[in-house]
Amino acid sequence: MKTFKRTLVRKELDMEETCMNGKGQLTLPASIRKKLGATKGMRFLWGLMPDGTLIVQPKNRSILDMGGMLKPEAGLHVSIDDMNPWV
Repeated sequence: MKTFKRTLVRKELDMEETCMNGKGQLTLPASIRKKLGATKGMRFLWGLMPDGTLIVQPKNRSILDMGGMLKPEAGLHVSIDDMNPWV
């Protein structure tokens, strides 16, 4: 990743710095823990993109948290009997 791009991302995201300890552990900054509602035992998924960008995503979301996320189109309804052949 180019230095210019990295600087631009830091300004847009208000990034914070942490340090890895001797065991390879990182501390999640308090402000980020608060925004995530992170608690002890919360799990995270880690991924490294080809350009070196590190992606960290909380994993402890329940399927129940997604309830109501998608809204059906107005007037579009499918009965259970119509769905059964697709299951």
